[in-house]
Amino acid sequence: MGLLIAKLKTIFAEAEEQQREVVFLCIGSDRYIGDSLGPLIGSMLLESGISHSVYGTLEEPVHAFNLKVALKDIHRQNSNPLVISIDASLGTKEQVGNVLFNEGPLVPGKALEKMLPEVGDYHFQGIVNYLDPFPSSQFLNDTRLHTVMKLAKLITEIIVDSDNEQ
Repeated sequence: MGLLIAKLKTIFAEAEEQQREVVFLCIGSDRYIGDSLGPLIGSMLLESGISHSVYGTLEEPVHAFNLKVALKDIHRQNSNPLVISIDASLGTKEQVGNVLFNEGPLVPGKALEKMLPEVGDYHFQGIVNYLDPFPSSQFLNDTRLHTVMKLAKLITEIIVDSDNEQ
């Protein structure tokens, strides 16, 4: 966790030097437990008083139907934004509960074969469930709330600790 906090601190500092505004884009829907990771994190980040902009909360989620509008809003309301996207993801059974952080855009809805725009300069993925023989929509319904909450708290803590230590 310490290495990830250090990496985020560096990203925040470089963004400030380049006069880029850091924006967190938390993707998902509160209508399915497995897809609620992003909006949970967005709400937790706002409650923490983070110094960066946050799009996608439990009250106003960013999901497949409004993602393009949200992206336009981000670019309209933020000067040269550096977008860090956050979304739930599916992995292997052994990966459930892991957090991935990578440079480059996130492809939301990929596991469910949705065609959505790639988003973010960096991205977090929380592995909330795994692929198995059930129909795709079943993954979102069979995800444990405990797993989603644990990941949401962990990712929020990483981001808040990175922001507070500036």
